[in-house]
Amino acid sequence: MQKETVMVYLTRVEHFNAAHKLSNPNWSKEKNEEVFGVCANENWHGHNYELLVTIKGTPNPDTGFLFDVKKLSSIIKKQVIDELDHKNLNLDVPFMEGQLCSTENLAIAIWKQLQPHIPSEVQLHCVKLYETQRIYVEYFG
Repeated sequence: MQKETVMVYLTRVEHFNAAHKLSNPNWSKEKNEEVFGVCANENWHGHNYELLVTIKGTPNPDTGFLFDVKKLSSIIKKQVIDELDHKNLNLDVPFMEGQLCSTENLAIAIWKQLQPHIPSEVQLHCVKLYETQRIYVEYFG
């Protein structure tokens, strides 16, 4: 009898607050305001972000766990939350330097921050980032 391979997805939710401004430095103030609206405000604006990090793999037969959730939380906090929480994304976050600070780019950058630190027994599946209750981005690498 062949053993069935089971794929399980585990998601950890974290939260951070950050400010940013959407602005293309190659454009005039008027063009930025036309494209980005109030998000181009010179005085910045902030969001209460919700971050969902999903890993996938096969549960350990000895524990029944896919991965220790406390360890996953520690990885996320060290690699992402500590770098972003109560920061200005445009000015204070080295891994966002030189990028437009859109939610799309931030989700990709978070993936790149996490990927090298995810243990080999699981795989990073998805980074889902809520900018507001009604706007979110999903990135699957």
